Amino acid sequence: MSRKKWLEVLEDHSLSLQERMFRLLSGIAIAALSVLVVMGLCLSESLVYNIMLILSLALCILISGYAVRTGKIQLCANIQSFLIIFILIPVTFFTGGGIRSGAPLWFVFAFVYVSVVVYGRTRYVFIILASLMAVLEYVVSYLYPEFVTEHSDEVSYLSSLIAVLVVGSLFCLLFIFESKIYESENRLAQQQKKEIVELNEAQNRFFSSMSHEIRTPINTIIGLDEMILREEISEEAAADAQDIQNASKMLLALINDVLDMSKIESGKMEVVYAAYSVGEMLSDIVNMIWSRAKEKGLDFHVEVDPAMPSELMGDEVRLKQVMINLLTNAVKYTKEGSVTFSIQCRKLSASRVVVTYTIRDTGMGIRKENIPYLFSAFKRVDEEKNRFIEGTGLGLSIVKEFVDLMGGTITVDSVYTKGSTFAVELEQDVADENVLGDINFELRHTMNTREHYRQTFEAPDARILIVDDNEANLMVEEKLLRDTRVRIDTVLSGEEALKKTVQTQYHVILMDHLMPGMDGITCLHQIRAQTGGMNKKTPVVILTANAGSDNRAQYEREGFEGYLLKPVRGAELEAELVRRLPKEMVKLTSASEVVEEIQTAGSRSMKRRHVLITTDSVCDLPREIQEQGGIEVLPYRIRTDKGEFLDGIETETGGILAYMADGKRSVVSMAPEVRDYEVFFADCLLQARHIIHISMAKKESKGYFNALEAAKSFSNVTVVDSGHLSSGLGLLVMEARRLSEKDVPVEEIVSGIDEAAERIHTCFMVSDTEYLARSGRVSQFVDNLCRAFMLHPSIAMDKSRMKPGNFTFGTLERARSRFIRYIFADIDSMDKSCLFLIHSGMSLAELKEIEEQIRQRALFDRIIIQQAGPAISANSGPGAFGFAYMKRRAV
Repeated sequence: MSRKKWLEVLEDHSLSLQERMFRLLSGIAIAALSVLVVMGLCLSESLVYNIMLILSLALCILISGYAVRTGKIQLCANIQSFLIIFILIPVTFFTGGGIRSGAPLWFVFAFVYVSVVVYGRTRYVFIILASLMAVLEYVVSYLYPEFVTEHSDEVSYLSSLIAVLVVGSLFCLLFIFESKIYESENRLAQQQKKEIVELNEAQNRFFSSMSHEIRTPINTIIGLDEMILREEISEEAAADAQDIQNASKMLLALINDVLDMSKIESGKMEVVYAAYSVGEMLSDIVNMIWSRAKEKGLDFHVEVDPAMPSELMGDEVRLKQVMINLLTNAVKYTKEGSVTFSIQCRKLSASRVVVTYTIRDTGMGIRKENIPYLFSAFKRVDEEKNRFIEGTGLGLSIVKEFVDLMGGTITVDSVYTKGSTFAVELEQDVADENVLGDINFELRHTMNTREHYRQTFEAPDARILIVDDNEANLMVEEKLLRDTRVRIDTVLSGEEALKKTVQTQYHVILMDHLMPGMDGITCLHQIRAQTGGMNKKTPVVILTANAGSDNRAQYEREGFEGYLLKPVRGAELEAELVRRLPKEMVKLTSASEVVEEIQTAGSRSMKRRHVLITTDSVCDLPREIQEQGGIEVLPYRIRTDKGEFLDGIETETGGILAYMADGKRSVVSMAPEVRDYEVFFADCLLQARHIIHISMAKKESKGYFNALEAAKSFSNVTVVDSGHLSSGLGLLVMEARRLSEKDVPVEEIVSGIDEAAERIHTCFMVSDTEYLARSGRVSQFVDNLCRAFMLHPSIAMDKSRMKPGNFTFGTLERARSRFIRYIFADIDSMDKSCLFLIHSGMSLAELKEIEEQIRQRALFDRIIIQQAGPAISANSGPGAFGFAYMKRRAV
């Protein structure tokens, strides 16, 4: 039964359940009312009581009949609930004797009725109303007992008895009914579960069979294509043959995706760890992607860390699938530009490393809101824009599953219309400590070179048997081993193999699994138990199209010594035979000892940093410090009447101060927009795996919030509020750069930055408040007051906000001296490793005078004198200066 059909059955079942409950409770209510009507007519003297019972009975019958005929169960249930709560129960309560009758039990009936037959929010509304009505009726009957009609003891007792019997029967029937419903639902769920399991098993069998059937002809295609490549043919023909091989491998990758998704859904997917050659794996990946990139006119760059170990422990097949899927997606969604495949290695210990595989493209990018859906199976983001791009929608889902299975992490950074970066981090054990060195895959392809085949060994005295029901496979495997001079016998069935193994002793047997009649596993067991057999101890290698770690584990349990997966390459066949043949029979050639690599000084093996520190141009760091520390800076914008200019790039401090000198012109400094930060972060991530961006004080600028919003597009960008500006921000950036040089986690670096920010002290003295007034930092009244009384305010940073400090009175020279004495009054608390002296438009003589006063009070290891940038100077005005330093750590 299909999933759609099951939903229809469940939906119909739900409707019939509601109808049956309605009929049951309505029937009980009609029966109870009928008894009460008869009892009232016989015993009660209250005319109102009897009339209300008769009317309630009539309404109940009419509404129930209408509901059954029309199917409007919910509507009629709501009407009946209303009548019961607001008419039937209040009237029977007051006219039937109040709490001395069976009326209180009818409240219980009302609650049960509403809870069972009413659905949705209406149910809770009626329950609340019923509760309020019950409280109201009890309160009224207590305060105004005259409203309650008194009856004889016989009527009261009989009324109470009937209520007990009716409500008790109701609960019994409900429990019985619920039990039946549970049993019915349980049978339905079990039946559904059984069909789903059968459907999954049928699906798995289909996918497994499909994989096997498709791999068989592809084995022939790839095998014969490899034979063509071994011949002396033109470079054009060789390129065409290589394209055929790459296309066949891409088809295999697609088949693997479909089969693996089936296994993942059924929980049968496992990873198999074994030693693998990093160089060979990368070469296979690059060969497969190169032709696709070439077809689209894209540049394909490969950057490999020369310190990468030559052999690692891992699941090579799954890792290759992950990389191929990510690279295929990158090529698919990039119209122009380039795709870059980068592999970086970081040692954790002598025998364990963290490998980071990064795929960057200059494609269309991914919208921020679509990133959470990237790893959903069969889900394609931005469907309208990508509707003409082929694909199954499985690739990224499988990538995420494989990375999780291998204990790694995958992150996505993307700027819409600019490109995307996928990074996979995996911890792996080192199998061979020899490093990979410089491998230039680009040069190999650019020169259109191809590897010329030469067999890795010769064994003319060795004899092997190949068992396969497909003649094309036998032909391919025979040709692939032709140059090894091994004597080869071939048979088409297990039965024929048994005849051969009785007559001839073989040194290795290559056995297919799925064959008509006797399969490979049965044939293996019979060879081992064969009476008079000559191959009971001969190594038998399974050569099959059945992919998957579960199949491989099964073959190991059955007793196969080796495992080769179709389509098989000549190199794989030869390597397996070298392992299995007697050593005295094998003569290795020089080709087995040499790995062909093209080495060049121009190899793209640039090593990306672990962490890159970035900041805004208002940090006022000297350019040489920025360059030496590799600190990337995003400029603020300066808006004037003449237009907008980039801070420190398109305008300088002197020009801004001269522009504002006439007293009428204003200048506004503006933080970069979210889009500016997104592009900035994307460019910086080409240099590092993680970014820590240190912003200006968040309460003084939008920069922090814009950077924080932009960082949501990236998984490895951290934004820190410095709580400072100008040289205070610059000093924190220098400390962050020092911390980032340590090989520690990003979280630890951020924690160190936060601790340093608490110890930084920043304070400025303004010579004239006019510029603060122009920028809106102080009111015009404060500006007039300061200028009238020759007051020179100082401004300090406190909790990410600029706050006024002390005011100095008198001439500018006197005010500066007092400000310096104030700053250096507690000299013992200062860290004397570095002091920033920041100024705006001061002369060299003025700076020398200030520096001399500083040195009279304390000796600092380093004093950095820096002119504030245009963004800061536009607010502080000429003649302003200040200090930034760190306080000592508390002991």
